[in-house]
Amino acid sequence: MIPFLSLKDVTAKYASEIHEAVMRVVDSGWYLLGKELGSFETNYANYIGTKYCIGVANGLDALTLIFQAYKECGILKDGDEVIVPANTYIASILAITENGLVPVLVEPKFDTLEIDDEVIESKITPRTKAIMIVHLYGRCAYTEKIGELCKRYNLKLVEDNAQAHGCRFGEKRTGSIGDVAGHSFYPGKNLGALGDAGAVTTNDEVLAQTIRSLANYGSSKKYVFEYCGRNSRLDEIQAAVLNVKLKYLDEDNSCRQQVAAYYYDNIRNPFITLPTRMLDENNVYHLFPIFCERRDELQQYLTEQGVQTIIHYPIPPHKQNCYNEWNAIPLPITEKIAREELSLPISPVMEKNMVEYVVETINKFQ
Repeated sequence: MIPFLSLKDVTAKYASEIHEAVMRVVDSGWYLLGKELGSFETNYANYIGTKYCIGVANGLDALTLIFQAYKECGILKDGDEVIVPANTYIASILAITENGLVPVLVEPKFDTLEIDDEVIESKITPRTKAIMIVHLYGRCAYTEKIGELCKRYNLKLVEDNAQAHGCRFGEKRTGSIGDVAGHSFYPGKNLGALGDAGAVTTNDEVLAQTIRSLANYGSSKKYVFEYCGRNSRLDEIQAAVLNVKLKYLDEDNSCRQQVAAYYYDNIRNPFITLPTRMLDENNVYHLFPIFCERRDELQQYLTEQGVQTIIHYPIPPHKQNCYNEWNAIPLPITEKIAREELSLPISPVMEKNMVEYVVETINKFQ
């Protein structure tokens, strides 16, 4: 079986350095809010291109803390609207609703899979205060039109960069394009920890200080609590592991891009649709989605032929039980993506013969 993603093999690539880093933490006796965290926050901020990085427990917390901090800073209030792509993973939506804000779902373009910047302006109302773009699948979602809309309507631009570590738009990396960004280092991400982990990046000093306090029970001074915060901290072991893997992120992304290039150049099945090919700098290929009207049949066929695939994501947020008030909203493009999407194996440890077999097998599907 060709695995969708072998985390064991990815970790083994840097096993000796990871082992050394973990043992360094173990031997130090200091497991939270120490030197490893400080080092990773500095290194990741420098990599992304922002002044500040705050390590937190996971990607959902990163996004949730952003909106909570904006409320504490008086930028947002209950009932304010946040424009967000309808076809995102549910974490993007949860972070908005958990803070008493209102998600305004905007359809993507089917060819790019990212939010349709031609539709956004029609969704802006006097209550709109922010746009959240999601660099889904590792594809850059930012456009100059989105930037212009934010300036014209004085909107905050929040990036969900959970799937696009290392991606670029021009000279900037995703995570430094907007006002603030949330990052996930879930093990399967391009930059993955050995457990849950996340971060926030920004150039806004006040926002950064507020997020850091909120993530530490609402405290910036021991036993003094300015806010009703939460416990959301990136621990020393995960920070140490991420410091190791960050050094190789661009190299690993290059491996993913080579796999993707072979897919684009060689998949020639009329039943399969590929998303628009982007410049490598604009796509770090966290996932490689393909589309097929007979998706479930295709997945079964690939499984039988020894190719593991995953569906991202079979039920869109507006069709989930937890948001049943939205279930009747017609979002046909989002629903088509959910109905037809299938993700092929892609990782920095895929061997050429494996990639060739995946393509050969797909092209034989009838």
